Amino acid sequence: MGGILTKRDDSPLTSVPTTKLEAKILETMRRRESEGTSMKSFNTIILKFPKIDTGLRKCKAIFEQFDEDKSGSIDPKELNHCFRKLEIDFTDEEINDIFEECDINKDMGIAFKEFIVLLCLVHLLKKDPASAHPSSRMEIPDLEATFETLVDSFVFLDKNKDGYVSRSEMVRAINETTSGERSSGRIAMKRFEEMDWDKNGMVNFKEFLFAFTKWVGIEDEEDIAVE
Repeated sequence: MGGILTKRDDSPLTSVPTTKLEAKILETMRRRESEGTSMKSFNTIILKFPKIDTGLRKCKAIFEQFDEDKSGSIDPKELNHCFRKLEIDFTDEEINDIFEECDINKDMGIAFKEFIVLLCLVHLLKKDPASAHPSSRMEIPDLEATFETLVDSFVFLDKNKDGYVSRSEMVRAINETTSGERSSGRIAMKRFEEMDWDKNGMVNFKEFLFAFTKWVGIEDEEDIAVE
């Protein structure tokens, strides 16, 4: 999920995007990071959890509206209808690309958590001044404010602004908040492991979003059923 790790000579490991869309998301995030962040500490992010949770749950009504066959997931045709209804000006190719990017288990269906991540990625891409459609809106301003908070949180964690959060950056972010607490390192490692799905030591924005939905308590129906 986080790309392929490469190494040249004695240079540090870097993660290379594996798809055209992943590369576009990375490039867009780096431009956004140049603007800075309003987040002052990891505690600032934690304090926003309740508001973020409320905002993300507004996605549920949208998800259910476009899950036309009530299957519990949104298929490519339904997603196309969703984009048109929300006036998101993406081409069919772009819609297919972002569907594939967020269909994590490759079952040709976007579950609720995947839908949240998908809409947040759309928010990031369409707000980019270099985008082909920066004026495109989702017509859900309250939800977009929540997505911007998530973008801001990632920018805070990515200290070197390379578009990825590394293990050391996560430790630094936690330590800035819990200075002097012996458990801070363990907390940082646990949070990082929750984000780093492919265990390559680098977390991109998509991985961060999936972890964040878990942190604030968002679950898919199948997650609840397992528990």
